[in-house]
Amino acid sequence: MLFSGTFMRNLLYTILIVFAIAGIAGSAFALTVSPARVEITGDPGTTLQGEIELFNEQEGTRTFFTSFENFEPSGDSGAPRFIGAKDGLATWIKAENKVVLESGVRVKVPYSITIPTDAEPGGHFAAIFFGSQEPGATGGGQVSVGGKIGVLVLLRVSGEVAEGGGLLEFSAKDKQRFFSMVPVTFTYRINNTGGDRVVPLGEIKIKNTLRLTSATLLANKSEGSILPSSARKFEVVWGEISQPTNTTEQKTESPGFFEMAGKQWSDFHFGWYTANLNLSWGVTNQTANASYSFFVIPWQLLLIILIMVVIIGFLGTIGLKKYNRRIIAQAQQQR
Repeated sequence: MLFSGTFMRNLLYTILIVFAIAGIAGSAFALTVSPARVEITGDPGTTLQGEIELFNEQEGTRTFFTSFENFEPSGDSGAPRFIGAKDGLATWIKAENKVVLESGVRVKVPYSITIPTDAEPGGHFAAIFFGSQEPGATGGGQVSVGGKIGVLVLLRVSGEVAEGGGLLEFSAKDKQRFFSMVPVTFTYRINNTGGDRVVPLGEIKIKNTLRLTSATLLANKSEGSILPSSARKFEVVWGEISQPTNTTEQKTESPGFFEMAGKQWSDFHFGWYTANLNLSWGVTNQTANASYSFFVIPWQLLLIILIMVVIIGFLGTIGLKKYNRRIIAQAQQQR
């Protein structure tokens, strides 16, 4: 035998233990916080006040512990990377060390931000976390089974802040030029060399071969920020992306030939298109413009139409020849 019975029993026990731990971890933490993000401005030497609402979705009374961490951008996705709380905004925030919540109860937790008198003007970024485990409760070598959820705090300290940066690139995803159908995904990257976060706003206008506007898209619908000393990539989709109705559909193969042709017929686009990006951001209203040309050629649909035309033409030619022979035969009989 390839595997012994003892081995299989041990493997089964291991799998059951793993699923049991996963179930415990998944059910041990269910907390909703609001808002998910706090954007606030203050002067050096002042104290700002605010509230965060917590909602305990679990059964039974739970205790949630508070902690704070600074964060910085990670890559060009805009995702935060947490870097501890040795200094900076994470050390300026104060809140209750723990919150006890009964099941189904909502409570507002006050917090304060005391900005030092010598705080540097510009952006400072941290998160207020609420977790099921007390910070620093585990010792070395121990595994922490718990969870935490945070509120991002985006603070701007008043004062003169330099702004800089610009548009790095704009194109269709993977710089693709030819498409058989929509949707088409556009990407653009902006870097921020200033001292505070910026939110680029604007639109992408898509013009067809006749220079008529086919679509106008918001360039930053979610109003995502670009943190200082970083670049961020944004994606904008023209057309609807079909969502799978169940998880098994996510692993299925690409649409077949006739399915593609059907989608091309229902949302027909053909020809040369140009996407024009127009953006502005920052207090000084910086701007950027770019364009990208591409082709939409629904070749599956066009091939079916061509085949149908050939078949109709062929059948029409045969029918015309039969008709001509019949007319000639009738004319000969009448002589």
